[in-house]
Amino acid sequence: MNTTEETRATPVDIAAMRTVVAEVLPPEVTPTDPATLGRLIGLLRGHIERLIPEVEQAAAQRPVDDVPRYVALACVTEARGKLEAVPALLPYDMAAQARRLGRSLVALCDHYEALADVRVCLACDRPIRPGEATQPYDQVSPSGGAMRSGRVHDCCINTVRYSGR
Repeated sequence: MNTTEETRATPVDIAAMRTVVAEVLPPEVTPTDPATLGRLIGLLRGHIERLIPEVEQAAAQRPVDDVPRYVALACVTEARGKLEAVPALLPYDMAAQARRLGRSLVALCDHYEALADVRVCLACDRPIRPGEATQPYDQVSPSGGAMRSGRVHDCCINTVRYSGR
């Protein structure tokens, strides 16, 4: 089995990817230590490289004129551009690079979940598997509208989560 086949045989761990992003976004949490930033940039790059083919594969299953397909492929192009960017050397530049990669990874995760029809618990970011006990959930914004609608595992119903938005 070649490396691409081995990678695709391993399920995508969106929760782990989002955990790494949470270390650099929002900007207030981005570390300033060059060693930590270097490690995080490496992780973010690896996750993006892992997710790009998955998003492309999921997009290929959609009709050519499908808008979510088109938007996801545009996101892939943008993410590839960020992977090709010259690595930063100064801590401030590294922090900005980490945040750019983090935003790209979040977008790729969102597109992957939408295109692959992955249902994810809004509280724990883990996949909701067929037959698992869940509850409908709407996170209400101060203006009265739902900010994020979906489902949560029964065991996560009382979980408090900071969205950073």
